[in-house]
Amino acid sequence: MARPGIDFPGVGAGLAIVRDDGKVLLCRRLKAPEAGFWNIVGGKVDPMEPSSEAARREAEEETGLTIGKVEFLCVAEEIIEADGQHWVSLIYVTRDFTGEPSLTEPDKLSEIGWFDPKDPPQPLSPFSVKAFAHLPK
Repeated sequence: MARPGIDFPGVGAGLAIVRDDGKVLLCRRLKAPEAGFWNIVGGKVDPMEPSSEAARREAEEETGLTIGKVEFLCVAEEIIEADGQHWVSLIYVTRDFTGEPSLTEPDKLSEIGWFDPKDPPQPLSPFSVKAFAHLPK
């Protein structure tokens, strides 16, 4: 079976979740692509699933938050040679969420936390770097 991102370019969706104080929720990945990197929440878009819904679904699955309105932020394309993967991701942003984030997928993520996009933890995923560049100042 063909695997997205490996056998053909994958389509992903990410969500920058921003608090009122401007801090963004980041998760540290355990698996490729970009194992060990801090990243905004997100994942692959399923067949027949709008990318905005995929961003919301992935965010809720990964954090336990309830996500409201999301808005398009940017597109990020990454060819990750170290992992042999190629992804095109539609990145969204929200300030509309309820709940407190928790590590709900410990098999995929090792840490979760709020960070200032001007002083993010390292290593930071290129997807997050692009998202931060498009956040309103």
